[in-house]
Amino acid sequence: MQIIEREKLALLIESLKEKYGNNRSALLPMLQDIQAEYGYLSGLIMQETAHALGIHPVEVEGVASFYSFLRTDTKQGKYVVRLCQTISCDLAGKARIARQFENELGIQFGETTQDGKFTLEYTNCLGMCDQGPAVMVNDRLFAKVTPEMVPQIINDCKRDFIKTTFPEIAPSDVQKEGPLLQNTVAMGDGLKKAVVMSRSDVIAQIREANLKGRGGAGFPTATKWQLAGTAVSDKKYVVCNADEGEPGTFKDRFLLHNQTDMILAGMSIAAYAIGAQKGYIYLRGEYLYLKKYIEEAIARRQKANLLGEKILGNKEFNFDIELRMGSGAYVCGEETALIESLEGHRGEPRNRPPFPVDTGFMSHPTIVNNVETFIASAIICANGPKWFLEHGTEKSVGTKLFSVSGDCEKPGVYELPFGITISALLKEVGAKNTKAVQIGGASGHCVPESEFERTIAFEDISSGGSIIVFSQDRDMLHIAKNFMGFFVEESCGQCTPCRDGNVKLLEGIEMLEEGRCSVSYLNELVKLGRTIQIASKCGLGQTSPNAFLSIVENFKNEILGRVPEKV
Repeated sequence: MQIIEREKLALLIESLKEKYGNNRSALLPMLQDIQAEYGYLSGLIMQETAHALGIHPVEVEGVASFYSFLRTDTKQGKYVVRLCQTISCDLAGKARIARQFENELGIQFGETTQDGKFTLEYTNCLGMCDQGPAVMVNDRLFAKVTPEMVPQIINDCKRDFIKTTFPEIAPSDVQKEGPLLQNTVAMGDGLKKAVVMSRSDVIAQIREANLKGRGGAGFPTATKWQLAGTAVSDKKYVVCNADEGEPGTFKDRFLLHNQTDMILAGMSIAAYAIGAQKGYIYLRGEYLYLKKYIEEAIARRQKANLLGEKILGNKEFNFDIELRMGSGAYVCGEETALIESLEGHRGEPRNRPPFPVDTGFMSHPTIVNNVETFIASAIICANGPKWFLEHGTEKSVGTKLFSVSGDCEKPGVYELPFGITISALLKEVGAKNTKAVQIGGASGHCVPESEFERTIAFEDISSGGSIIVFSQDRDMLHIAKNFMGFFVEESCGQCTPCRDGNVKLLEGIEMLEEGRCSVSYLNELVKLGRTIQIASKCGLGQTSPNAFLSIVENFKNEILGRVPEKV
């Protein structure tokens, strides 16, 4: 790590203020860039950054301590090796990779080598669920890691990746395309058709298509846009939620790489519809390697007069997009936590109301939609609502992109119509001898074999896209423990039900593992889980007990009466 010279640091901070702005919202990208320069965030760095932005140093320290990718500890090694510990990588053999790293480096996870070169850490989902086990070394991702690759990765680090033996991460395999992925919309077509319509007519098209948000909650997109459009303010914002952190979800990683122009088109159409002047893409920190592709696409659209001032000759349509990186916080997938992060704060969810559509980024009306929703919006404006209405069910119109991982022959991205049964999906992905399917990631529900004829749709089992398949030989209690451990780590800690309640559920799972849990105590844990669902402040806490509760309900005979192996 470099020795910090105050004058050099001051010059760097001033250049970053010119790049990102002279207000609190510049804090997170400034800290990210400074860390890239010095390797960590010292007390001096945080103090000088605070003074430059006119805030108190303790506020900067509060932000730096919140995000897992920001480093304030000088004891961390030059290379921080993060091994994904969430369920898809766990199923793919994470334990063997962990053991080999420990063997090669002579340290345990949570430790740093004596020469200060390497630190071993576990991390949560890296978005490589179909290509696990996955490892992240500083900002570089490695997929399908095998034990024999471990010493090669270590040697790559020692060479500073100058002559790496590993190729850049490839997008996920698309196993089945539908009308969304097969679209032939040319660059600018959707926006060109939108700008000749009135703003209300654009929203009317989205309403006619009955497009619901693809993040899982299914809030009507047109309603969100209408509310923001009618709000009175001199500034409005459009935000793309590309913080794809749900375990088992990786479809956005493919879309951000292969459908970048359609995402930007959808954001621009939304901006026209609500009267916004600025947009942000909030990209999860694990996807840093996608940054250059997105910024190149933004530059192409600026050059083609599809972004910037007087777009397509419309003197009243000025809109541009900026990319902002997350720093390792799952909770920032919640829209108000994401906005807090954009503003330079800890990513802690807000109380609602007020809602972002009237009091969002910097207290101005803001719409937050996810990657898939913006793509669908762009194609609807280009082709009209009819093509969209031809797929899905009456209440769940269109197709849905699914990220499929776990025990199946063909993991990857699938575009399938809403209303597909679980059994039909399992046949599509080559899953055999299946015990259960986790739908919706860690925050979703674990569905047993007896319910495989249920449909994936807003009116039955809703999903943001994650499908994890478990075969008959999988231990459902181990799966419940993995999911609950994820939520214990990712809770922002704001509210007691989530912060403390999930810890008690995890302790209960450990008691079940040890064969020390009575049925009466298990029933108390179930009551606690339901209380957490009701009393938590945001969606993270409200959904965190879902997997545990559904596993207890459907696999009680499997998890009770354990006889632990003697060590």
